[in-house]
Amino acid sequence: MRAGTSVVEGLDPSGRPVALTLAQGLIQSVREAPDAGGGRRILPGFIDIQVNGFGGYDLNREGVTVEDVAGVVRTLWRCGVTRFCPTICTESRERMMAALATIARACDELPWVARAVVSVHVEGPYISPEDGPRGAHPRRHVRPPAWDEVEAFQEAAGGRIRMLTLAPELPGAIEIIERLGGAGIIPAIGHTAADRAELLAAVRAGAQISTHLGNGSHAMIPRHHNYIWEQLALDELWASLIVDGHHLPPAVVKVFVRAKGPQRCVLTSDAVWLAGLPPGVYQLHDHAVELTPERKVRLVGTPYLAGSAIDLASAVGNAVAFAGVSFEQAVRMASAQPAALLGRPDIGALQPGMPADLVVASWDADAARLEVLQTIIAGKIVHGG
Repeated sequence: MRAGTSVVEGLDPSGRPVALTLAQGLIQSVREAPDAGGGRRILPGFIDIQVNGFGGYDLNREGVTVEDVAGVVRTLWRCGVTRFCPTICTESRERMMAALATIARACDELPWVARAVVSVHVEGPYISPEDGPRGAHPRRHVRPPAWDEVEAFQEAAGGRIRMLTLAPELPGAIEIIERLGGAGIIPAIGHTAADRAELLAAVRAGAQISTHLGNGSHAMIPRHHNYIWEQLALDELWASLIVDGHHLPPAVVKVFVRAKGPQRCVLTSDAVWLAGLPPGVYQLHDHAVELTPERKVRLVGTPYLAGSAIDLASAVGNAVAFAGVSFEQAVRMASAQPAALLGRPDIGALQPGMPADLVVASWDADAARLEVLQTIIAGKIVHGG
């Protein structure tokens, strides 16, 4: 073997025993290896398109630092996430721009952070002000879309914004969706109370995905004519799903995946900074919240959700258990499919020439449980022995 090369063996997502030769940060070859694996799974690194924070690091807190951004990257490695979209949510213009500028600075100062940040996702502030669709976003900072603000956000982010979630029913939203597409930013529909005509107009203008479909919505909606069914029926739209059993019940996940098709679904965590922490009571944005042993984040003393604490490795297992998809399909929903959505065919798969960003894991099919043993980035182990 040449100096600087290594070989990783195991079962690929389809269960085929393979040996991957890694060198110079890339997958040099993938060959069948009948004796490989010992049951270990070799998977492409996961790509999470919506992360608000993780492991105690909050990307949306006032005064967010470069270390917060770096901390999120390091803690995501434990879950097999090698690329992600740091997500900045509805706040004042000044605070959102400060957070975006901090992410840009982290990328400029730390090459390994820049590598992990596949793009920046801005969620809001152009969302429905209604209770329910607004979710946990502060109403006082919800506002109509303004292109000059979008440009200011993009400048603060150093050109890294690649996705923006908004409600298409807002005044001027359809024009903004058109301009987003022209600027290379994916228009995403979310936190919306749009009717069918407004959703169709958004798709015609270039909207590409429903952000965490089924969440950021009213507790009660008309049984037939509603924005969830309409988005499910629009084949042009991808759907991102929070598959933690709390945001969407298992039966709903199954229906959503079957209606949309696994090939148009993307698993996301939408994690807040409590993800990866021990169960307990914490303070989150001026509210006391409880992180339960089942990783449900709720306002203390209520059944109301206050964020997500799942990770993509757990989401892969849940997708198999809830939706009945194959393990290979679930892995694609956390790797190749988010890569395709983001226009990055150069990542998210186990192919020669791809970056050597891998997850070595054990898969318990009976329990539908995926355990990350190692995370490898550019051929180097960054988590696990």
